[in-house]
Amino acid sequence: MTAAENVCYTLINVPMDSEPPSEISLKNDLEKGDVKSKTEALKKVIIMILNGEKLPGLLMTIIRFVLPLQDHTIKKLLLVFWEIVPKTTPDGRLLHEMILVCDAYRKDLQHPNEFIRGSTLRFLCKLKEAELLEPLMPAIRACLEHRHSYVRRNAVLAIYTIYRNFEHLIPDAPELIHDFLVNEKDASCKRNAFMMLIHADQDRALDYLSTCIDQVQTFGDILQLVIVELIYKVCHANPSERARFIRCIYNLLQSSSPAVKYEAAGTLVTLSSAPTAIKAAAQCYIDLIIKESDNNVKLIVLDRLIELKEHPAHERVLQDLVMDILRVLSTPDLEVRKKTLQLALDLVSSRNVEELVIVLKKEVIKTNNVSEHEDTDKYRQLLVRTLHSCSVRFPDMAANVIPVLMEFLSDNNEAAAADVLEFVREAIQRFDNLRMLIVEKMLEVFHAIKSVKIYRGALWILGEYCSTKEDIQSVMTEIRRSLGEIPIVESEIKKEAGELKPEEEITVGPVQKLVTEMGTYATQSALSSSRPTKKEEDRPPLRGFLLDGDFFVAASLATTLTKIALRYVALVQEKKKQNSFVAEAMLLMATILHLGKSSLPKKPITDDDVDRISLCLKVLSECSPLMNDIFNKECRQSLSHMLSAKLEEEKLSQKKESEKRNVTVQPDDPISFMQLTAKNEMNCKEDQFQLSLLAAMGNTQRKEAADPLASKLNKVTQLTGFSDPVYAEAYVHVNQYDIVLDVLVVNQTSDTLQNCTLELATLGDLKLVEKPSPLTLAPHDFANIKANVKVASTENGIIFGNIVYDVSGAASDRNCVVLSDIHIDIMDYIQPATCTDAEFRQMWAEFEWENKVTVNTNMIDLNDYLQHILKSTNMKCLTPEKALSGYCGFMAANLYARSIFGEDALANVSIEKPIHQGPDAAVTGHIRIRAKSQGMALSLGDKINLSQKKTSI
Repeated sequence: MTAAENVCYTLINVPMDSEPPSEISLKNDLEKGDVKSKTEALKKVIIMILNGEKLPGLLMTIIRFVLPLQDHTIKKLLLVFWEIVPKTTPDGRLLHEMILVCDAYRKDLQHPNEFIRGSTLRFLCKLKEAELLEPLMPAIRACLEHRHSYVRRNAVLAIYTIYRNFEHLIPDAPELIHDFLVNEKDASCKRNAFMMLIHADQDRALDYLSTCIDQVQTFGDILQLVIVELIYKVCHANPSERARFIRCIYNLLQSSSPAVKYEAAGTLVTLSSAPTAIKAAAQCYIDLIIKESDNNVKLIVLDRLIELKEHPAHERVLQDLVMDILRVLSTPDLEVRKKTLQLALDLVSSRNVEELVIVLKKEVIKTNNVSEHEDTDKYRQLLVRTLHSCSVRFPDMAANVIPVLMEFLSDNNEAAAADVLEFVREAIQRFDNLRMLIVEKMLEVFHAIKSVKIYRGALWILGEYCSTKEDIQSVMTEIRRSLGEIPIVESEIKKEAGELKPEEEITVGPVQKLVTEMGTYATQSALSSSRPTKKEEDRPPLRGFLLDGDFFVAASLATTLTKIALRYVALVQEKKKQNSFVAEAMLLMATILHLGKSSLPKKPITDDDVDRISLCLKVLSECSPLMNDIFNKECRQSLSHMLSAKLEEEKLSQKKESEKRNVTVQPDDPISFMQLTAKNEMNCKEDQFQLSLLAAMGNTQRKEAADPLASKLNKVTQLTGFSDPVYAEAYVHVNQYDIVLDVLVVNQTSDTLQNCTLELATLGDLKLVEKPSPLTLAPHDFANIKANVKVASTENGIIFGNIVYDVSGAASDRNCVVLSDIHIDIMDYIQPATCTDAEFRQMWAEFEWENKVTVNTNMIDLNDYLQHILKSTNMKCLTPEKALSGYCGFMAANLYARSIFGEDALANVSIEKPIHQGPDAAVTGHIRIRAKSQGMALSLGDKINLSQKKTSI
């Protein structure tokens, strides 16, 4: 083993710019210098030894001139020095000088200063030479009875490590520590002693726990945590012990320490699946979420609750706690609220839906009173969507929810209003009994709607679902109120010329006869309004939209007017009233067309909108039965088809989800033996404490890797050639926010390579955390160098660099071997995710970076190509399978993924198979990628291009 591979517990940062001092100057400083210069010299010696220098000549000097000193700084440095200095001769025998060192440490173990005693005991934990430890054993035992807890707790640790490494030196350690534990009062000493018994003699630990099981609640939290771990391990290995300790775990749920409560709840769930146990653990988790202020803690504990819900047997228990879970909504963090609402929605049942809806309604009303904040709007959207889902699953609730939500149609936040509108549209189509209520509420809020998009939707709903004569009249009145005085062009010109006083702009007048473009007479219904129009902003809403040049709403209005006019004709038998209503509708369309062609709006009307309004005029003038069917029946049918398809899709996904959760065991299923189980199949049988430790260290195995070793070998990158003097290869280990490069460096020459340094640089959003330390490599020796690279965002990165070294004895300059580039793959950070169509469209409109990739492949099947893209980019296809099934020669699909940094990536695949080129023609088309950051869009495009090339080979 090289010096670099020796076990060392102390890492010291070395400044590289200083020149290494000579052995003679160090010897002089250590012999004749004052305390300060001796301290500096000792530091230099430590750094040189860490860099691979041997310095055997200084050992006796340090023993003679530095070891007797009583200075605390020097004593600390000596502990580091004796830890790293070679203590044996080349043939493995202990150096004679070490006897002197041993005697010095025996004196330190009897020193009156508790800090020196304690730090010496800590140092002894790191010694691996039994000959050195043997003479010190009586002094170590004596330290167990020292008055200060710092000495006692380090004495326990020293005894534990010595017993673990050299049992013959202290064979009675478990008994000694058990007696110490019974009489000890200090919490940290008890914790260390109990920890030792768990690992050294579990039976004694259990005996001790049995004697004091009723006092566990009074212990310190550090000891309680160790007790939870012991109970978990014992019950894990021997399930028959559960009954003995489960009461203790129940008691620990009431601990004052949040960490103990969390661990106890997690342990209780693994030990018992009884409803009372699950309820107690879930209640404990909910209390933790509410009381803890850190959002990360809240999210972690929420994830535990979600894991509980995934178990079919536990779901019913959690359903009773839905109202408690909703208390978490008091947290202002949006992510926590999002997870809480999703969990509550998954747990809602007919028993608790009413209470859930009441709470959500209160929350919605609260958001209206809060001062405007970005998260408030998003939270309101979440609440609206949750209420939407509740109403669809439990139709009885819709009548309570709709009146509250419809107030938000006039909200300034368009996204929240759009969600409400979508909900209202679905409710009015599904629930016939609520149509009257919805139309009535819609007419109430109609004039207050501020967004043109919401206005269009509201017009459509009113036009589609107004079925009585009174409602139709009310809709017409609202439309007239929203348009202001007509004809629009004339009144606007008069207003600009100052002929019309603002107060008189909208007047109450007798019914006057008007002549339409068709030459027919029409009665104009009078409209009274006392509100003066002071500024341009005070115009009626619809008039304002039209003067701003938004004529798409005019096309929507024309359709609505046509629908209600045709329905009015069918409802009212009186010919005069029929003609009067139809003429009024036609007059409104004609005046809008006139306005569109004039120079008054900011943007002229488009040809599409002109065609639409003209078509509606023609339909009203002819009133043919066919058009009546198209306008009043087929529109509603298409909405009905869309909603039923959406519902079917939701049911299908829920069915898949429930199938996943229902654990069914077949009679012919193989029996799994724990010893033969692959790592990724262990799940419940695995030690949770070990798992969490591995996760913290970033050593978790990915589930998709069937053979962990094979997957590791796939990630080895060769950095230099086999004929280079230094051969190097790297294993790239990608954790969540950093990359660990484990570089193997092999000296292929017969020379000793000094100051062998791995120099790295990065390209992209990568940052080298620390510079790897230089090494000394013996002839044909090898060493491992680890380097950490921090990752900040999802984009392709490149790590490049070289290895520089000096050949010992050679007078030439430093030698350099250039390394191959290491490409960091974006796929390590991208995970498939889901979002709604509305969210996808919103993000598509917002994201400013687009990358258009041309399809260039030899694949001939559209579906195969799509599956290949999904596999190579790690994205999820949002377009339902139904929409992609069948064969028509072209395909369009939306893909979505999210990075671990929370960045979204969208893609739209538009591909076709040119049939005119024959059956073997390759797929053609484009893939458009959109992302918030340029790096993400470009990296995904590069990935698609590379994967296409692979298929083309």
